[in-house]
Amino acid sequence: MLGKDYEGQECALASTLEVLGERWTLLIVRDAFFGVRRYSDWVARLDIPRAVLSERLRGLVASGILERGADGYDLTEAGAELWPALHALIGWGHRHRRPSTNSYRHAACDTELGPGATCPACGVVPPARDVLVVPRATGGGRTDPVSIAMRAPRRLLEPIDYRAPSRFAA
Repeated sequence: MLGKDYEGQECALASTLEVLGERWTLLIVRDAFFGVRRYSDWVARLDIPRAVLSERLRGLVASGILERGADGYDLTEAGAELWPALHALIGWGHRHRRPSTNSYRHAACDTELGPGATCPACGVVPPARDVLVVPRATGGGRTDPVSIAMRAPRRLLEPIDYRAPSRFAA
């Protein structure tokens, strides 16, 4: 089994990968930006093994990326600073792997963010809380309540609010 550190590597990227480089970790962080806060919601959304999720959450808390609160997990200030890097990875994936299911827009002017999460109209990199997530398509995809709730336009970091459809609805 591979170790978790990059012994002998003396660069910031290697130390960042020690925190964010394991499988599932960036998806957990992505979903934290999208408003996922509760353990059970990550399980439903990602189909991640519970033991792996527990380990990743512990590591993200220990590394200062997430903090545990009364209502679940929240990104710390350091975690929120990951937004431009995450946006860059999403953009690369959109261009080279598969189209993104979301558009990311500056809430102040409703302009789609460009490279580096920069707003081309304003010339700023808005903080995550000032970014609107606008789904490009609303149908299909995952059917868990968290994913369905994510199909509505909302601001990053806004907690997901959903109600599972009743089994007893007429």
